Amino acid sequence: MFRTTVMLPSSLKNRAQSFASKRGMSVGELIRESLEQTLQQAKDKVCTDPFFSDTHFFTGDIPSDLSAKHDEYLYDSIH
Repeated sequence: MFRTTVMLPSSLKNRAQSFASKRGMSVGELIRESLEQTLQQAKDKVCTDPFFSDTHFFTGDIPSDLSAKHDEYLYDSIH
């Protein structure tokens, strides 16, 4: 494991400490479990953006330059 410093507002830190204490765990365990759950949920989500759902215009991975060249991706494939 690696040590990581996380900046939290005092109210969030206090709530996390109280929550973890009531469950007999450390704040570190709470953070690890929360991150695991959040990342798993994000992985399980399906892309619902219509642009990426329409395979007539788009197939493959999302291009890294999409925001800069969106017109090219949208309209050059039609011609």
